[in-house]
Order: sequence, then C-alpha cells, then structure tokens
Amino acid sequence: MGILPFVAELGLIDHHCHGVLRADSTRPEFESLLLEADEVSPLGGSVFDSALGFAVRRWCAPLLDLPRHASADAYLERRNSLHTAEVSRTFLMASGIHTFLVDGGFRPELLLSGTELAGLGGGVAHSIVRLETLAESLRPDVSASDFVSAVRAELASGDAVGAKSVAAYRIGLGLPGERPSDADVLRACSSWTAGRLADPVVIAWLAWEALDAGLPLQFHVGYGDSDIDLHLCDPSLLTPFLRATASLGVPVLLLHNYPFHRQAGYLAQVFPHVFCDLGLATHGLGHQASRVFAEALEIVPYGKFLFSSDAFALPELYYLGALLFRRALSDFLSDGLRMDAFVEEDAHRIARLIASENAARVYKL
Repeated sequence: MGILPFVAELGLIDHHCHGVLRADSTRPEFESLLLEADEVSPLGGSVFDSALGFAVRRWCAPLLDLPRHASADAYLERRNSLHTAEVSRTFLMASGIHTFLVDGGFRPELLLSGTELAGLGGGVAHSIVRLETLAESLRPDVSASDFVSAVRAELASGDAVGAKSVAAYRIGLGLPGERPSDADVLRACSSWTAGRLADPVVIAWLAWEALDAGLPLQFHVGYGDSDIDLHLCDPSLLTPFLRATASLGVPVLLLHNYPFHRQAGYLAQVFPHVFCDLGLATHGLGHQASRVFAEALEIVPYGKFLFSSDAFALPELYYLGALLFRRALSDFLSDGLRMDAFVEEDAHRIARLIASENAARVYKL
C-alpha cells in the first residue's frame, strides 16, 4: 500500500532526535550505528541482513542514484564517494521534517549541533536538555549545597523547550511517587561528587525539577542499548510518578516504548499529561513498521501520539524514520477508511495531529 497523498505532503515535527556525524564512517562504524548494540557481533553476520539494513538498501539507495536493493558494498562505496554534508543534506531534505527537537547531550563531540542539523535540513531546531548530562556538567564545579540552586537556575534560564531523563539507563523507571526534598538531594550529593550519575534520589529530583520549571519531560522507555535492563524500562513502572505529577499539568512524553508500546498507550489514555510515540522502533522495524504502529495506536487518543525519529549519527535514520512513519500512518488510516471507522476529513485531521500539531501544542512551538 502506498503513501496517501495528504500524508506524503505533511510537514513533520521530530520531537526527539540527535545530530548527524561530522565525518565519514567506516563500514563497521556504519553498521554499528544501525544497531543499539555497542558493536557489530562477529558471530551474527552483517547488520545489512536485518529489517533496517534492507530498508537502507531499498529506500535510501535511490536517493544516492543507485538502484533499489543495491548491494551493501555498492551502497557504502557510493556513499563514501560523496561529501558527508551532501549525504546528510540529501536525506534530511527528503525527510520532510521542518522542526527538530534535538537532544544534544549524548556524544556531542561526534555530531553536528542542532543549528547545523536544521541548516542542512532546511528547517529550525530547538534544544531538549538531558537532565543527567546537565547534572554531571554542574556537579564538579559547585558544592553540594549550591548544586540544587545551580540546577534550578539552568533549567529556568536555558532556551530548551523540553527536558529528557535517561533514568531508564541509570536506575530503571521505578521512580517514586514522592518528591525528594532538597535535604535528600544534599545528602545524595555528598557521596556523588563527579562522573556518571546513577543516584536514584538525584535522578528522581531532576525529573521533578524539570516539571516544576514547566518543561515537558521526555523519558527513554524500552528499546535501547545494552546499558539498560529491559525489564526495568517498562513504562508502567512510572505509574506512581505519573499519578503524583498529574496535577502539575506539565506533559510527560514516553519515547520509543517498544516492546512496551501497548503499556505506553494505556498510560497516555489514563493520565491527562502523558503522551507517547514509537520513536526509533519505527525505522528499526523496517517493512514491519505498520503492524507495530497500529498496535501502538490501539487505545491511545490520537491527540496524544507524536512523531519522532530518535535519529542518531546517520542521516539515513531521519529519512527512514519519516518515510516508514508516513507509510505506517497511511496504512493505519487506509484501514480505518476501508472499515468506515472514520471519514476522510477525520483521517486528514488525525494525520495532522500526529505529524506535527500534537508536538506544537505540547512544546508550545
């Protein structure tokens, strides 16, 4: 099934993404960036033999003037014959993304900034502050007693339109339903002076502080690299925190969610301030994206589902994230129209909501 014309024409707001590489990558580096693993397994063969690898060969190859399903060798040879900026511009422009909400807190030394990314893509960028990275940058330079005020000042004075927590990677998503006190944070800081933040008190406090500052708060959920313990990344573990923060009226956004996309949809339905997406799972699933996309939308109100790519390093992931999102959304809407679940006017409105209007409302863009 093809992409519906009105879906193909939609401009997208990518509400969670990262920068693209500044320099060319070798084949092992390129393949590793198609994975959430740290490196390509010497036991598992080429990552091009995966749903995402085949999607690169099918959909990305023609944008580099290659035939569909060009071999991996031909694809990488052609890609490396072009300037990195040209490759990035090609895929970013073809994505149809006009607004990028960029988390620049992971491996920034390798990646273009949000402004540079948006320049190549012909759009605009806004920043998302990664809470744990912010705390790690501040802690070595301030005393424990000044840490609380320093974080609050940064969150109040920055230009970010939202915040992100990677609690899933550090402690899991079982955040408490009670707000840690400043005294609790001071005690925790007495034993954490620098380095990687993994203190549950400080991480929970940062999440509350972001909401107090009025920043929509993103949580990484589910699908991620080997640093996570997947069973601790089920979004239902956030239930006490979500119950306690509902009265604040500040959005909480559940990112990626696979394989917990149904749990995320439930939470978005029952809590007024919760929203969700499918994130990097969309392009990771390749030709299977439509099936899981439909599962993700089973019970979530359509005004609470957003588009994101979570693209990192490779511009192909922006393009594939957008393309496979459009195909999945088209399949979902076509099925609904065929079943007389809604009329075409409704389908147009649902498409606009998910593509950009929900994100514009949530982040006050």
